[in-house]
Amino acid sequence: MAHDPITRKLLLDWFVDLDTPEGFRAELIEGELVVTPPRDGHHEHCISRIVSQMYRRSRIDMQFSANKGLKLRGADGYPQDHVIPDGTFVPQELRLFRGADPWMPCEGVTMVLEVTSPKPQTDREAKRRCYARGGIPLYLLVDREASSITLFSGPESDDYRQLCTRPYGKPIPLPEPFAFELETTDFL
Repeated sequence: MAHDPITRKLLLDWFVDLDTPEGFRAELIEGELVVTPPRDGHHEHCISRIVSQMYRRSRIDMQFSANKGLKLRGADGYPQDHVIPDGTFVPQELRLFRGADPWMPCEGVTMVLEVTSPKPQTDREAKRRCYARGGIPLYLLVDREASSITLFSGPESDDYRQLCTRPYGKPIPLPEPFAFELETTDFL
């Protein structure tokens, strides 16, 4: 891909007007168009278990949005990333989702959640870099292939400084503002 400003603008304009089949989602990640099919039941089960615990156990009230488009600073030479996490958490008091455009800025987002898709490397690597560049404090990755869950924290440049990985069945500690141990027994 050419990295000149005109090519980046054309790619971004084309992407924003892209129409995908129902249930599919299209993302622009590090200059690459990524289209993913509808999710399977296990994928949605993992998300449901996490969201349920967040609502019951989080220290502060959180808003959750499934599949909310986020605009993030692109990697050098690439257009702005347009990423759709499986889940986005923001403090209730910020009310960021009300009136938000389909692609909203990531300022105020506390944590994003991904459950690995048919292309797990995208979730493990490219999306991790995107979220770190966006300054999103926490990235929770449920890796179905590895049967593990990882919390990335401390975004700096293109990556996170810390990570904590637990196998399914072991709780993973979530820091403030959540401040509880996320149970993963039911992910199997």
